[in-house]
This record gives sequence, structure tokens and C-alpha cells, in this order.
Amino acid sequence: MTVPVLVCEEGVLTESRDILAYADRHAPPERRFGPGDPALEHELDEGYGPDGRLWMYESLRERRDIAVAYVTPTVPAWERRLFTAAHPAVQWIIDRVLDVSAEAAAEAERAIDATLDRVAERLSDGRPYLNGERFSATDLTFAALSAPVVIPPQYGVPLPQPDILPAPMAARVRGWREHPAGAFALRLFAEERR
Repeated sequence: MTVPVLVCEEGVLTESRDILAYADRHAPPERRFGPGDPALEHELDEGYGPDGRLWMYESLRERRDIAVAYVTPTVPAWERRLFTAAHPAVQWIIDRVLDVSAEAAAEAERAIDATLDRVAERLSDGRPYLNGERFSATDLTFAALSAPVVIPPQYGVPLPQPDILPAPMAARVRGWREHPAGAFALRLFAEERR
């Protein structure tokens, strides 16, 4: 099973690009995407997204309580108990699959900073969105992949906010939220998520 997945009259869509295209075809004209930047979307998918996840996993490594509280709030009690018991094994698998380490997380943190700087530079001419005047798949991609970096309050499920995060992680999240690109991601969650 992959994530995301959309089961619809056209079949089972497992690629984000296909799901976005489907949603765009079925949206009212005023809500359709503006022109996107597939090259930037690919760059974000391949770099920024994995960097953010790796940094988050390393930052929460010693905080099983946060993982359990925020991964399991909507699941049945038996699944919550199972995840709690299996958490060490899950952490071990994540560490191996994503090559999570303090060194890799430090490198990911530098890469996140660089991506945020590039996005801020692109927005520095005053445009409201990454490609100009209309919300696009590029904006959606950036916002979605920013979730582990800025931890938006408007995310689809409750996420741990900085006041309960480990102090070093909370400081980075607060700093990224204040960065022009981080603030842009938060604005997208506040204004575009319905």
C-alpha cells in the first residue's frame, strides 16, 4: 500500500500528481490550479520532503510519548496499544529505511534552510504564490512537504505544537515559522486548506 491513495471512478490513483490532476479536473473553475512548476515540484519531492521527515524523526527519537499521542488519536484502542508496544521496532525500521542519524539530520537541517531561502527568494518580488497570482500544485507541494518543518496548526490531524516539543526542535520550528518561506507555508495552510 502506498500513501497517498485515491479510489475514484477513474480507478485507484497512487501518485500525488495523478491525484492533483483528478482534483483539478473536478474543481470549480475558480478553484482550479494556476500554472505550476514541475521541476520545482520534483526538487521539493526529492529533497525538501525527505529532509524534513528525516529531521523530524531524529528530533523526536527520544520522545515516544509524542509519537504515540499524535500518531494514534483517531485509531481504536487496540491499535493504539499495538503501536505503543511496537514503537521501538517501528523506530528501528524508520532509522534503517531513512538512514536516520544525528549527522544525517544536521545535513537535512542545512538543506531545509537552503530550500527555504530559495523559496523566499522566489517570493521576494511580492508575488502571492510561487508561480505568480494563482495557487498551484507547486504551492500545494511546498506546503504539504513543509508540515514536519513548520508543524501547521491547520494540518488535517492535530500535530504536536512547539510548546510540547523538545526544546531544540521547538526552537527550529519557531525559527522556520518566522522565515518568509515558512510563514508562506503557514499562510497556505490557513488560507487554502478547506
